[in-house]
Amino acid sequence: MEKITIKAYAVKHKLSIFNVMKMVKSGKVKSEVFNEKGREVTYILFDEEREKEIREQIVPIEQKEDLILHEEIKFLRKEIEHLRKDVEELKKKL
Repeated sequence: MEKITIKAYAVKHKLSIFNVMKMVKSGKVKSEVFNEKGREVTYILFDEEREKEIREQIVPIEQKEDLILHEEIKFLRKEIEHLRKDVEELKKKL
């Protein structure tokens, strides 16, 4: 098992340090606390088997953005259709 700092773990998984700390405190990630030069430093125990599970749980930002974009496109298409109907009604009145 390899030991890495919280910051390195966050960079590796493209997460915020806050989210990594939440994972450590909830027990999703194994960690150890060491006293280095008078201050406590938390190291995450890097285990490949556990990492596979964690990678599956982390939803990439690109997927989130794609879902949001698809929802917005659907909304805009409905709005365009509504506007076309309004334009047709206005043309008939003139």
